[in-house]
Amino acid sequence: MNAQWLKLGTLLVAMLMAWPARAQTITPPVDQRPPGLEGVSIEQRLRAQIPPDLLFRDEQGNAVKLGQYFGKRPLILNLVYYTCPMLCGEVLNGLTSALTVMPFNVGREFDVLTVSFNPRETPAQAAAKKQIYLKRYGRAGAGDGWHFLTGSDPSITALARAAGFQYQYDPQTGQYAHGTAIMVLTPAGTISQYYYGVEYAPRDLRLGLVQASQNRIGTVVDQMMLYCYHYDPRTGKYTAIVTRILQLAGVATIAILGTFLVVMFRLGPKNSQAGRRTE
Repeated sequence: MNAQWLKLGTLLVAMLMAWPARAQTITPPVDQRPPGLEGVSIEQRLRAQIPPDLLFRDEQGNAVKLGQYFGKRPLILNLVYYTCPMLCGEVLNGLTSALTVMPFNVGREFDVLTVSFNPRETPAQAAAKKQIYLKRYGRAGAGDGWHFLTGSDPSITALARAAGFQYQYDPQTGQYAHGTAIMVLTPAGTISQYYYGVEYAPRDLRLGLVQASQNRIGTVVDQMMLYCYHYDPRTGKYTAIVTRILQLAGVATIAILGTFLVVMFRLGPKNSQAGRRTE
């Protein structure tokens, strides 16, 4: 009888312990979003071309085409608006924090395009925002590679559509509902990767830029890390490939042993000759 009660008690404890875990995994359907957010999302459009002929204005008020920034280096594209009261500032803060850790330099190994999706914003607002983040970044020459743009509604809409960036304007608050992400582009302006949220792992961002550049930037260590890590578009992160890490570890072990044996073989005759001379 005691054994039966013990089994029943154990079963009840197991069920109670499993219940919170099950409750945490229950999520509402993807299409059930709060009111006002039905059209807000970020859809990955990997390998899609960002239209090079779209017209914008830079922070000095000059008319520019996006294609002017293509063909040189990989790029980071982020869509924000400069008068955003909270979320866009967090995106720029997180991006700047990641950039300050990376050894790559804006304007040298890669460029950054920060584009406002609010058509009412002006180049003066873009210039003010640029000064703030260039000061935080604190590296010489970054101003030539980090561009803050504004544009008309047709250009903004076309860019957002190409990037899969969907947002909604709320006329009651005068603000925009939007998601948060940055995109890595190839030098040709095609979308290579997405990174979600407001904080970005410097290692992942660095590997993303190396991969987008087709290994034209980075070191041998970066190439080895790209071999050992794989970009997962579902999470926007690089995950380790254990088999490749083991392969490299095996090659390194063989190389070390081979070097040790070569050194020992070369030192062997010298040691024997030195022993004979002492005799």
